Amino acid sequence: MDSLDRILVYPLQQLPFFLITIVIAFTVHEFAHAYFANKFGDPTARLLGRMTLNPAVHFDLFGIILLLLAGFGWARPVPVNRDNFRRPRLMGVIVSAAGPLSNFLLGIIGALIYAALYATGVMDSIANEQLLRAVYWFFGMFIPFNFFLFLFNLIPLPPLDGYRIIEDIAPRPIRGKLQQYEQWTVFIFLLIIFIPGLSAYTIGPLNDWSLQIANNFINMFLSLFGYGKL
Repeated sequence: MDSLDRILVYPLQQLPFFLITIVIAFTVHEFAHAYFANKFGDPTARLLGRMTLNPAVHFDLFGIILLLLAGFGWARPVPVNRDNFRRPRLMGVIVSAAGPLSNFLLGIIGALIYAALYATGVMDSIANEQLLRAVYWFFGMFIPFNFFLFLFNLIPLPPLDGYRIIEDIAPRPIRGKLQQYEQWTVFIFLLIIFIPGLSAYTIGPLNDWSLQIANNFINMFLSLFGYGKL
């Protein structure tokens, strides 16, 4: 058990709650891409069975294992053919943004439920210490993790959604340059993820901002329920 705790990002006791979090976060993220692509005229993802909330079709085994071991991973990206869109650039931006925005919405929903449990006294009424700890662990991961995915996916480097948004917004000459150097910018992305000295200044602040956003929403909802700040 101790050896597993040393190699996993989260302690073994908390691992089930992290797995539930990533199942929901990744599945909804990829479904959002597929849903809006289909809505705007591209049935590619739907025809491949990707427009679904079934987690099994969205998960990449290696990506999930790496997420558990290194704190960075991925789901299977939804295929999108922008040529099927009536207005490829505008609709491409919306489809790309749909994934991160779905995580932002999940974070808000999680913060609302957590605040409601507090404000209505449900948390205080939980006598079982293990159950109470489980609730804390789940929401303590689910809320900030979804806000983190929102921020992380907006980084303008491939293969993230932020890059696709910039690519669709950019004028044609600039878009051509971006595509020309795309294979090299992928390496930049990998460097800022896996080199501790760089990730401390890139990913580290995203973690801090995610926690701050989570706390702000929780406290906002608590105030709406007439409850003081946590």
